[in-house]
Amino acid sequence: MNILIKNGRVIDPASQFDQVADVAVAAGRIVSVGKVPADFSAEKTLDATGLVVAPGLVDLAARLREPGHEHERMLESELAAAVAGGVTSLVCPPDTEPVLDEPGLVEMLRYRAEKLHRSRVFPLGALTRGLKGQALTEMAELTESGCVGFSQAEVPMQDTQVLQRALQYAATFGYTVWLRPRDAWLGKGVAASGPLATRLGLSGVPVASETVALHTLFELVRSTRTRLHVCRVSSAAGLALIAAAKAEGLPVSCDVSIHNLFLTDTDIGYYDSRMRLEPPLRQQRDREALQRGLAEGLIDALVSDHTPVGEDAKTLPFAEAEPGASGLELLLSLACKWGEDSGQGLARALAAVTSSPARVLGASLGSLQASCGQLVRGGVADLCVFDPAARWTVTPQALRSQGKHTPFSDYELPARVRWTLVGGQIAHEAA
Repeated sequence: MNILIKNGRVIDPASQFDQVADVAVAAGRIVSVGKVPADFSAEKTLDATGLVVAPGLVDLAARLREPGHEHERMLESELAAAVAGGVTSLVCPPDTEPVLDEPGLVEMLRYRAEKLHRSRVFPLGALTRGLKGQALTEMAELTESGCVGFSQAEVPMQDTQVLQRALQYAATFGYTVWLRPRDAWLGKGVAASGPLATRLGLSGVPVASETVALHTLFELVRSTRTRLHVCRVSSAAGLALIAAAKAEGLPVSCDVSIHNLFLTDTDIGYYDSRMRLEPPLRQQRDREALQRGLAEGLIDALVSDHTPVGEDAKTLPFAEAEPGASGLELLLSLACKWGEDSGQGLARALAAVTSSPARVLGASLGSLQASCGQLVRGGVADLCVFDPAARWTVTPQALRSQGKHTPFSDYELPARVRWTLVGGQIAHEAA
């Protein structure tokens, strides 16, 4: 379908393009940004006056709960949530049921996602079989089936020799390893170590859980030169180590979740299980360091860390509740809020959820590499059209995700998606 998006403020952080212009789309590709070709005939016109036209969001951390919950139609609901939030590409970790450690499972997930014609799904394969940290998976076969990297999800590696071998193998073939820095023994608590956890009687997770793991990872990266993506850094000390690694020239990137960027452990309040998250919410100094890190470009991407959790698993005592929260539909709004609050502006906020995460994916995108997360003439037409002036209140029951729990319930947030286009087709249109 030929679509003309008229009179919108077109913002492409990758090229620093920011002006009112028309965008023409045909055959799933961007025909023009600015002057519309004389021979272009629109079958559908979208009036974007007062709206922003931006690249579709790229979310580097979103759980879809499939394979494993097909009977609940989780893939349908979570991808509907993604496009409702303007997310056109997302990376899903391998901690599904069963684990994504076999090519057939990856191919099935990608096939089912493609049939839905919503967000593009880029799976991470398991680094070790069953995420047990013992035997390496067949990385070459998983890559051929569509995996963009390899991860242990939330399961820390205990055997450093196995981790070293995994990094060596990944480096040999140019694969990226995605790991959340978490020491297997220090990271067993449910809240960040500190006065609040002590007062509430909750088992603590010290910052050392993150920094010890990072020291180990960076030592191994020095010897193997493996491309490493550090998932969801949560502390000022951890961020300082990442800064030193980048300054040294190590092939390292990192992201931060919307939860750790905005919230602290004091938000737990009186055992609010919505704040039961991984990594745990830390102190104000950590949050401020993360906000500075994102502003300075030290942190490469802002992610939703979308983890839909059911009612029965969440409405439990804090320590027993399943960690996680829904975030796909909040990523754009919280990015815009960060841009407002920090003074970084809208274009910088959009970069953190479009062009910057696309660069993290890099060569793993294949044919999409040249256009994912940016507006390129001839590139794939993955677009997000939203109203930056709109204000809306987060109402859990209105979320399209089956996970209705979010720490941002009742928050008033900026920016509302009007249309999301994936491959030149309208995947979401606000009522």
